[in-house]
Amino acid sequence: MPENPQGDDAFADLFSKLPSPRTSQPASDAAPAPAAPDAPLSRRAAREAAAASEPDTATAAAAPDAPRAAAAAPAGVTVADASPQLEALFDGAGAANARDSRHAKDRRKSRIAAWVVFGVILAILGGITAGGFYVWNTYEDKIRAFMGWEEPKDYEAGLATGEALVTIVSGDTGSTISQSLYDAGVTKTPEAFYDYLVQSAQNPPFQPGVYALQQKMTSAAALTALLDPANKQDFTAQLPEGLTEAQTLERLSASLGLPLADLQAATADPSAYGVTATSLEGWLFPATYTFDPGVTAQDVITTLVNRTVQSLDTAGVPVDQRQQVLITASIIEREARLPDDFYKVSRVISNRLADGMKLQMDSTAQYGYGEMHDGSASSSKEALEDDNAWNTYVIDGLPATPISNPGDTAIDAAMHPADGNWLYFVTWNMDTGETIFSDTYAEHEAAIAKWDEWCAANDNRGC
Repeated sequence: MPENPQGDDAFADLFSKLPSPRTSQPASDAAPAPAAPDAPLSRRAAREAAAASEPDTATAAAAPDAPRAAAAAPAGVTVADASPQLEALFDGAGAANARDSRHAKDRRKSRIAAWVVFGVILAILGGITAGGFYVWNTYEDKIRAFMGWEEPKDYEAGLATGEALVTIVSGDTGSTISQSLYDAGVTKTPEAFYDYLVQSAQNPPFQPGVYALQQKMTSAAALTALLDPANKQDFTAQLPEGLTEAQTLERLSASLGLPLADLQAATADPSAYGVTATSLEGWLFPATYTFDPGVTAQDVITTLVNRTVQSLDTAGVPVDQRQQVLITASIIEREARLPDDFYKVSRVISNRLADGMKLQMDSTAQYGYGEMHDGSASSSKEALEDDNAWNTYVIDGLPATPISNPGDTAIDAAMHPADGNWLYFVTWNMDTGETIFSDTYAEHEAAIAKWDEWCAANDNRGC
């Protein structure tokens, strides 16, 4: 096998065709070229042949470019004829470089395209994720119900702990008691106890009074405890914040066994307790009270009024401002849900009064029209338009009297409003009590739209 097979090296092929260098003579006088060898010269043979036929120095000096030109052409081939072959060799190398360059550009383009596609995929996935979170947060309960993933409405057996007092008043039904149990931390959801009564087809005769239960009970266990006379707390009254005077007296009667008429007579004259107002609305402090057997209606009312005075003094309320502070605090108690929001609602009331705006509080319109406890945060058209001394959609300034009995937090908030420029607020989540406070009406409209969305997604529960 030859050292370099034909076609192994382009330079070898070229040198194999080189003639004997006699380029010092003109082409027309050159001797006939010897016959080409049968086999191509190797690269080494070609170099040796070229060296042996090197022209003398003088000739080379006379025509320095001639030997290189002649050596470049094979026998019988002119320099012009040989040039295309050399150009083809270098053109091939240039083509290879061009191909490499194109390939590099293509690779760069491919990498850029890949990053673009990757970015698009991330954007799509991000949009899907964000959309998924929105749908889940808005329609979680409906999705769970449809897919059968609903959270248990009731606590599991064996979790009961601590103590909780629950009050049942005359006229309470399974639905209202179910809410009271949830508010006291006894049951897991507001509807758990009522659903249990319906599913088990039970309609027991509940007796008014205060009952000692535990937190985190099953609905079945809660029912058993409510029907056990041993759990009824004699001479104990539990009064939550936000009750009206009439509701407070009903609870006192049911819990203490005192005639309702006696309690109503005891509140007829506020001055008997050092109160200069026309009624004791707002003065019957909400708390849990335990009295000795034989307590009178007058003694009970005295205890509640004195507790209110204690809260007013603790908050630093001047004696001549007690009634005004209780009016403001009673609105705060009815409007706010979360502790921090008490102080923000107080600021809204202060800002609106300072700007000469009507308060426009639904709680006052509902109180004046007698629809405070219909289970809805919204006021009827009739309540909003009714011309009475408590409807702050109609009157200027504060209502005529307090509209509920406020607790310690509401009284303190009335005296110490938070800093802010808010003029509006809306509780947009009726389950959690989350509230949006706004400086402008445009912002308030956006908050109302969010509330509308929540109500639509939750069967208008509490809306």
